Amino acid sequence: MLATRNYLTLILMLDAVAATAQNYPARPIRMIIPFTAGSAADIIARAMDPALRERLGQPLVIDNRGGAGGNIAAEMTAKSTPDGYTLMMATIGTHAINLALYPKLPYHPQRDFTPVALVGESPNVLVIHPSVPAQSIRDLIALAKARPSQLNYGSSGAGTSVHLSAELFSSMTGVRMVHVPFKGATEALTALLGGQLDLMFASLSSSIPLIKAGRLRAFAVTGAQRSPSLPDMPTMAEAGLPGYAAAAWYGIAGPAALPPNTVNTLNSAAVAVLGTSDVKARLFSSGVEVRTGTPEEFARLIDSEIVKWAKVVKDSGAKAE
Repeated sequence: MLATRNYLTLILMLDAVAATAQNYPARPIRMIIPFTAGSAADIIARAMDPALRERLGQPLVIDNRGGAGGNIAAEMTAKSTPDGYTLMMATIGTHAINLALYPKLPYHPQRDFTPVALVGESPNVLVIHPSVPAQSIRDLIALAKARPSQLNYGSSGAGTSVHLSAELFSSMTGVRMVHVPFKGATEALTALLGGQLDLMFASLSSSIPLIKAGRLRAFAVTGAQRSPSLPDMPTMAEAGLPGYAAAAWYGIAGPAALPPNTVNTLNSAAVAVLGTSDVKARLFSSGVEVRTGTPEEFARLIDSEIVKWAKVVKDSGAKAE
């Protein structure tokens, strides 16, 4: 009798979960952002909110939980109830780089999450100070090999995509350069403009005005595709480094075991919203290029990025600050 009662209770619980999933969403959705207000992840979520609200019938409640390279937000999401009402803006840091960068990560980016939708990416651009005697990627590689450990590059901190874009370059070419980390990208760019640095893999949004003004020389964008922001600028692969691709990316993820219907609802809504001209324009103005796809495609991206950046982190010796 007890076994029968427990079986019936289980059936009722499963029916309740199924009914909840079918009625999803019935209340506001909490979107945890792993960085402060004004960050790219925050801008993306707020740009998507009005259109998502209209499509889903519920608003996003933006919850900024910065700190520990995004690990605080990721752990909170991983430990939340898998009902679709707590999501996060996953990043290349939280779901790829940090697994290799932090020795005791309080979550696992593959086991503890359900990928929902890739949202976009923000490639960097390789810029050098005009005084550096190189006119192309091939020139730069030759110069760095002729002057081992004499060229220096700046970044917004150890383990950031800006830093590891340069380390991927070094790993693929066999050159040795000196990393000079700063507290932020603005400080690093200021040092580059002042001639204290030779080069930097800088964000598009911060460097385009300097490139157009002739204050920095640009060689290539780091994404797998050319950037609409600089359509005449080749990719690193096109400029002479086949196989190179590095871009900060963003996507929506929830805790493990999200109901498939909920995932499909969220993915369809996100893809539709990201296809609108208004959202595209808002993200483009912030240096983010829309990239969408299925949950399975996002999962495969996470898998491949974990492998790629684990090698780069190991080869560079990068450590969490």
